[in-house]
Amino acid sequence: MAQPEVSQTQLYEWLTGDDDSRMCDDIPDDACQEQPHNFFLHLFASLGNKLADELSSARLVLPWLLGIIGAPVWMVGLLVPIREAGALLPQLFVAGFIRLKPQRKWVWVAGAALQAVTALALALLALMGSGAIGGSLVLAALVMLSLARGLSSIATKDVLGKTIAKRRRGTLMGWSGSVAGGATLVAGGVLMWFGDRPGNLALAILLGVAAAGWLLNALCAARIKEVPGSIEGGENAWDSIKLGLSLLREDRTFLHFNVARALLLSSALALPYLALLGQQQSGTELGGLGILVVVSGLAAMVASPIWGKRADQSSRRVMRDAAVGTVLCCLLGAALAWLPGDWTQSVLPYAAIYALLVIVHHGVRLGRKTYLVDIASQDNRALYVALSNTLTGVLMLVVGGIIGALAQWLGSAMLLVVLALTAVGAMFSAQRLPEAE
Repeated sequence: MAQPEVSQTQLYEWLTGDDDSRMCDDIPDDACQEQPHNFFLHLFASLGNKLADELSSARLVLPWLLGIIGAPVWMVGLLVPIREAGALLPQLFVAGFIRLKPQRKWVWVAGAALQAVTALALALLALMGSGAIGGSLVLAALVMLSLARGLSSIATKDVLGKTIAKRRRGTLMGWSGSVAGGATLVAGGVLMWFGDRPGNLALAILLGVAAAGWLLNALCAARIKEVPGSIEGGENAWDSIKLGLSLLREDRTFLHFNVARALLLSSALALPYLALLGQQQSGTELGGLGILVVVSGLAAMVASPIWGKRADQSSRRVMRDAAVGTVLCCLLGAALAWLPGDWTQSVLPYAAIYALLVIVHHGVRLGRKTYLVDIASQDNRALYVALSNTLTGVLMLVVGGIIGALAQWLGSAMLLVVLALTAVGAMFSAQRLPEAE
């Protein structure tokens, strides 16, 4: 019985580069003793979560699902806003609720289990949904999925801070990123293997696998050995909101940053429309969707290190350059839909532009995260992040509704032109931001 424990510890020390797995600075001794065990549970939980996220992606899979069941085009515009806003909007309120729990892993488990149930509901809709009613039910399921995602996300970070010591968290997230990239490629390969099989049945199977991924996530979370923590010190959400609004009035840089961040939403909002154009031009077979997932995974793996080094030099310039990239990708996607020729009937040119936009979108995310962390102080950083995320969640819903209405009226290609113009505004806004100190 002792040998597996030793092997696990040795593997942990090899992965983290530590000579002594029992050295911890900022977590209790009891948690430190369980760190190798918890490290691998976090890693496998991340694998299940990432695989499930990819197989139910609001940027790729769900637009494909809406297209297959014949839902109105305007609903596609709400997918990303609902997915993101549902996780961002409740943060100020959920954080206070979680603070009252001595063991936060059960909140994580509840969120993962709810996501699994919702994924199964989406699988049923892939088989039985049709038209506007089916599309509305997909959006309703996505609301539940995103709220559960937000619940798990906050609890996951809290449990990570209680169970993994500071100098190991970055290593864990790095390995999680590698595992996640591999899971993305596997997901894309599975989709390509489905090829020209009936789309409804194949999507139902994939969403069932997504449910299994979240069940794995919940199981791993439940087995994490978490030392009960303090339930004191939580801040009233309304007090945080009032303080945050006063910061918006007083800190002009923070206000300006949030304007730029709002305009940079164009990169996220453009992704599902590029996927939808690829489907409309090449058909509903899942082989095309698999290609998009594979290039998305590869692009994400390549993009982050490059943007990360640049963000250390100037996160403001990263935001500006990513806005320029968004303009170019949106215009290329629109132009491709209008060009004649058989080659535009293939998913491959759309996959190439989609990959470029994924790279650009990672620049948007990394640039804004780095800038926000740099302009905030240690005392107000948590409030800045929560407030900025909440504002973005509200804007996601409002802008998503407008974008969806425009897509129904103008069509997906013309909608990309509108988003390109929005990105032009983001470019000028980011250019005028001061450098983060």
